[in-house]
Amino acid sequence: MDRDATGSDRMAVLAGLFSGLCWGIYWLPLRLVEQAGFDAAWAMAIFTFIPAVLCLPAMWMLRLDYVRGGRALLGGVLGGVAFALYAASLLYTEVVRAVLLFYLMPIWGFLLGWVMLGDRITWSRWLAIGLGLVGMTVIFAQDTGIPWPRNAGDWCGLVSGVFWALGCTLILTGGGRVRAATHTVNFFVVAAIISVVVALVATAQGRVPSPDMSALGGVMIWFIPLAILLILPSGFATIYAPSRLNPGIVGLLFMTELVVAAVSSALLSGEPFGMREMIGLPLILSAGLIEPVVMSVRQRRAQPLA
Repeated sequence: MDRDATGSDRMAVLAGLFSGLCWGIYWLPLRLVEQAGFDAAWAMAIFTFIPAVLCLPAMWMLRLDYVRGGRALLGGVLGGVAFALYAASLLYTEVVRAVLLFYLMPIWGFLLGWVMLGDRITWSRWLAIGLGLVGMTVIFAQDTGIPWPRNAGDWCGLVSGVFWALGCTLILTGGGRVRAATHTVNFFVVAAIISVVVALVATAQGRVPSPDMSALGGVMIWFIPLAILLILPSGFATIYAPSRLNPGIVGLLFMTELVVAAVSSALLSGEPFGMREMIGLPLILSAGLIEPVVMSVRQRRAQPLA
């Protein structure tokens, strides 16, 4: 039986959907940070740095994981690298290209699950991948065409998806030695370090203006509660899902971010929502829900009759 076909996976599926929901609305606080006087690169640095600082006290409570974890600790580390590279891709290439290249992730996830975990790529998984790719193509292809990597930002987007799939695989295989909370701390700390470096490099290159640090106090008044109540829990959900599920399934669940982002941005900021979105978004949502439905059916069939 596949690792992701047990009854205990329901909470992980819900965690993955919750994570996609949260990441889909994170454009709003990011935009508010930008409006406070921080360019996109510095907004992302603040977005990751503050939760990372809040995580630091937990490192002492989780110290045994750092002693015994070994290679298993790389799961959360690679997740943080992937998140930072995705942020960099948004800075150095068009947003639609970064999104398309990153969300090839389910393909890498299922391939890694097949090679490293022995999980079969079933017909339902191929169908989910196909629906997701078709949905993204309907929405984005007119703006960008086929997104073959052509610059540094494109490669950051592609590599971030590969790293995230690999990180998910290591989180799943290292679950006995390293807790999800430890991976979450690593995720935020590594993402913060790399995001700050990217912001510094972009500033030095003249791509973004120097941040107005005098505005940081006003941002922190509302951002710290947001980090505690939303960003940290969703970060934990982001890590908990791959601790129980095939990495390809995790990628499909995270694709619901695209649906939430498109709908919320249309409702709250008046961004376009036309025929392409009306066709493509249900396809993407279906891609994210096929495997959970199949898993539920399998679990019911496996239950003995009363």
